[in-house]
Amino acid sequence: MSHDRRITPRLGSDAGALIAAFDAQREALGAAPVREAARGFLAEHGIPTRRSEAFRYTDLAALARFIAPGAQGAQAEARAGAILHPFLAAQGLADVARVVVVDGLVSAGLSVPSAEVATTLVEDADEPGEGALLALNAMLTRGGVSLSVEAGVAAGRMLLVHVALGGAAAAHPRHSLSLAEGASLELLEIDLGEDAYLHNSVFDITLAEDSALTHVRIQNAADEALSFATVRPVLQARARYEGFCLALGGTTARHEVRARLEGEAAIAHVNAAQLGRRDGQVLDLTSEIAHLAFDTRSLQTVKTVLDGRARGVFSGRIHVAREAQKTDGYQLNQALLLSDSAEMDARPELEIYADDVKCSHGVTIGALDEEQLFYMRSRGVPAAEAEALLVRAFLADVLSLVEAEASRGVLERVVDAWWAQA
Repeated sequence: MSHDRRITPRLGSDAGALIAAFDAQREALGAAPVREAARGFLAEHGIPTRRSEAFRYTDLAALARFIAPGAQGAQAEARAGAILHPFLAAQGLADVARVVVVDGLVSAGLSVPSAEVATTLVEDADEPGEGALLALNAMLTRGGVSLSVEAGVAAGRMLLVHVALGGAAAAHPRHSLSLAEGASLELLEIDLGEDAYLHNSVFDITLAEDSALTHVRIQNAADEALSFATVRPVLQARARYEGFCLALGGTTARHEVRARLEGEAAIAHVNAAQLGRRDGQVLDLTSEIAHLAFDTRSLQTVKTVLDGRARGVFSGRIHVAREAQKTDGYQLNQALLLSDSAEMDARPELEIYADDVKCSHGVTIGALDEEQLFYMRSRGVPAAEAEALLVRAFLADVLSLVEAEASRGVLERVVDAWWAQA
C-alpha cells in the first residue's frame, strides 16, 4: 500500500552529501557489506528532522557540513598533543594508561598501553545499527579500538581520549569493550578539540557475569563542534555498569545510552550532568534502558544547569519486558535555569509489561532560590560567589554518584573550571 507524502510527510531529510562523501572515499575505506548496508539505510531513511519524535529537540541539519576526514601524519599528531598534554597534566592524568584517537584514527605515538587491558585495532563496524547516527558511523568509520579484560582481572584505570583538530572534519570512531567474568575496569573517556568538527562515536560494551565497569565520559568539545556519542552496554547476570557523562561542550551535543540488562540481578546506573551557557547550545541526554531479566535494577539521575539561551534535553525511557519481574527502575531529571531565556525539555517514559516491578520517574525545573541568595548576600557573600555555591550544591548529589574517587575529582575540577569561565 502506497502512502501519499502530502498526507504522511517524510521524517528524514536528504543524506545525499553524506552518501557522496562515502562514495568518494569508498576505495580508501573499503566496500565492506556493513558499510553498504548503512549507505542503503541512509539513502532510504535520510537524516532525522525535528519532526521525528526521537530528535524533536535536537536538530541534525548541520551534519551535512562535516563530510571530509581529518588530516593525518606527524603534524596532526603534534597539534593533537598540544591539546592533549596540558589537559592531562592539569588533571593529574599524564601517567595513566591511555588510548588516544585523533580525528577518528588511533594515535600510537600519543597512546600509552595498559598491561591489564588488551587493545587491538578494528577497521569496520560489525553491524550497521538502528538509526541514522549509527548508520552514518558504520558507513564512514575509519576504525577504532577493541578493549578486553580477562576473567577475574581488576584492570584498574584507563583513559580513552578523543582529540579533534577542527577544519570542518568528521570523525566516526567505532570502539568496543569486553569484560570477561569477574573482571573490572575504571574507564575515563575524554573528548577534546578545537574549531569546528563533527564527532560521532559508537561504543559497544559487553559485561560478562559478575563483571563491573565504571565508565565516566567528559564531553568537552569545542564551541563550534557537533558531538554525538552512542553507548550500548549489554549486561549479563550480576554485571554492573556505572555510567556517568559530564556534557559541557559543543554547539549541538547528544549522549545516548542504550543499555540492555540481559542477565538476572544486573545493575545499570546511567547518570549525567549537563552544563550549558552559550546562545543556541543544545545538550541532549537520551537513554533507553531495557530490563530483560529477573531482578534487574537501573538508576538514572540527570542534572542540568543552563544559562544564556542554552537548551537542555532529557529523553529517558525504561522498558520492562514481561519476564523481567522484580525490576527496580528509577529516573530523576532536575534542571536549574540561571536565565529566563534558557530552556529545558524533558520527556521521561515508562513501558512496563511485567506486573511485579518498582518503576518511577521525576522531573523538576526551577531557578536559583532567591531566599538562599538573599541570605548569603546579607552575610557578605558576593552575588557571583553565592550563585556559584548554590550551583555547586545543586550538582553535588549527582557528582557524588561517581564512586571512583579519582575520576570524581576530575569531574569536580572540570565543573569548577567551567564555572570560572562565566
